[in-house]
Amino acid sequence: MADSENSTDVQFGGHSLVWAGDWSPESARFAASSASRAGYNFIEILVAEPEKVDPVMTKDLLEEFNLTATGCLVFNGDTDISSTDTSKVDAGLDRGRRAIDVVAAWGGTIIDGPITASLQPFEQPASKENRQNSVNALRDMADYAADKGVSLNMEIVNRYESNLMNTAKEGMVYLEEVDRPNVFIHLDTYHMNIEEDGMVEGVLAAGDRLGYVHVGESHRGYLGTGNVDFDAFFGALKQINYTGPIAFESFSSAVVDPALSDALRIWRNLWTDSDDLATKALAYMKERY
Repeated sequence: MADSENSTDVQFGGHSLVWAGDWSPESARFAASSASRAGYNFIEILVAEPEKVDPVMTKDLLEEFNLTATGCLVFNGDTDISSTDTSKVDAGLDRGRRAIDVVAAWGGTIIDGPITASLQPFEQPASKENRQNSVNALRDMADYAADKGVSLNMEIVNRYESNLMNTAKEGMVYLEEVDRPNVFIHLDTYHMNIEEDGMVEGVLAAGDRLGYVHVGESHRGYLGTGNVDFDAFFGALKQINYTGPIAFESFSSAVVDPALSDALRIWRNLWTDSDDLATKALAYMKERY
């Protein structure tokens, strides 16, 4: 498939967890240099624990390797902004603000990830109070982020990781409730493959409110070796003239931090050669967009 007219406008990135399980100085240098060598425009950095990300060191690395960076924010059970426990909501807001500070400090303008609630299995649907607490907290975060020139992109994840929303259409309803111009939809092909009616409808539903994209295979491994219909997905992106960031995301227990590997249920070593994986992923995406 030939490159589209959009290709020169789109920025392709890779999640740092493709190369390293943390953002220590050594791991960060390895990840940034690897992403640059593979030809990516940006790297996505996990800021779930903002205190472990040094923005000065990060900014220097980005300049050295001619990259930009986005920040991936994740909440856990103790920082769940949808909780009915106000102490957990407050802890989530504190984490969110600190993550925004870190991203802004390295010169970043984008936060993505499942930022509407904790990423965990739930045993029951979200209550009206859960939803309202999430909406209120995200409004607060959005206002704080707007003052620093940062956009928030809420990732729509599958039913096993969120009980608030699982499809792009549900996300658009939630987005209307939040009603902030710097909050957008973040779609991930891995989650879409579980929840959406194909790989087109969700993209079209998000339309110009789609602000961020994760490209991941159904088993989280090499692109094109699972059952995600990437041709349909990238075709839908072309229909809406999407020109936002496109980030490759893949996990293997050989690289990901053990705690995060457990949280994401990454039990298998789907790959061991990060460079080969990332280089082939970038070529695969560029062939389709």
